[in-house]
Amino acid sequence: MENTDDKPRRQRGQRTDVILPVSEPAELMAFLIAQLPHKNRNNIKSLLSNKQILVDGKVFTQFNHPLKPGQSVTVAANRAPQTSQYRGLTILYEDQFLIVINKQAGLLSMATNKERDRTAYGILSEYTKKENPKNKIFIIHRLDRETSGVMMFAKSEKVQRLMQESWNATTKERTYVALVEGIPEPPQGTITSYLRESKALIVYSSQNPDTGQLSITNYTVTKTGNGYALLELELETGRKNQIRVHMQDIGHPVAGDEKYGAESDPIGRLGLHAEVLAFEHPITGVPMRFDAPIPKSFLAMVKEREQE
Repeated sequence: MENTDDKPRRQRGQRTDVILPVSEPAELMAFLIAQLPHKNRNNIKSLLSNKQILVDGKVFTQFNHPLKPGQSVTVAANRAPQTSQYRGLTILYEDQFLIVINKQAGLLSMATNKERDRTAYGILSEYTKKENPKNKIFIIHRLDRETSGVMMFAKSEKVQRLMQESWNATTKERTYVALVEGIPEPPQGTITSYLRESKALIVYSSQNPDTGQLSITNYTVTKTGNGYALLELELETGRKNQIRVHMQDIGHPVAGDEKYGAESDPIGRLGLHAEVLAFEHPITGVPMRFDAPIPKSFLAMVKEREQE
């Protein structure tokens, strides 16, 4: 991308993203024309179609998208990556610091001592090394193999450390969707316990703060049908297997989760999906938000009851 005059930059390197604060209401195209006087309308249309324009961290391609004061528009240095060739994951966002993906169920986050199958880490490592063999990636947080949804990797140890050390402060939203057996009562609530892991790698709940890590899950029932419920879950903590254990604790295990008490497997996979991840960019400070649509199989399980 060409250099621009006197616009704030938040990244280092030859190719830089341009950050444009919004101070008054405007449509996106008019705003960009005013802020980027060296670019003509066709240049800006190309930026939009190449998914290089982000508003508060989310790509927008509509020229008439309304902007509000206080928002931040990013003109990305590079076009959004073409991602269709990656089996098992889709790249939602990439810059020189981070890669955000939508991981499919069945793909390991990264290899373990016992399992060396193809992993999200391995796929992205190969992808980044195509640009430069010295490139590396670093995992910031994991999803269980059978859990799908939004996941994030860093491109340096520094960014990995920044994200992990400030996780609670900079992560603004972590929303999961779960398909569970039965219908929780009340339809909205908070589950709090202390989680610990056994030598057999089973995670248990306790009410004793001396025996585990504090874990808090907020849930809301959004749809029901066929003896199942679709829940939206907000995590206040991010412990291993937290949602799966907490759903078992209230007597409504995640569908397909035999390890934690499920008696059915209606969709042929674990009924757990990381739908939203919102956070402050560790380098630029810009708010970022990524969504992975709820799998259709989840919605199909609770649909019939609504149509009766």
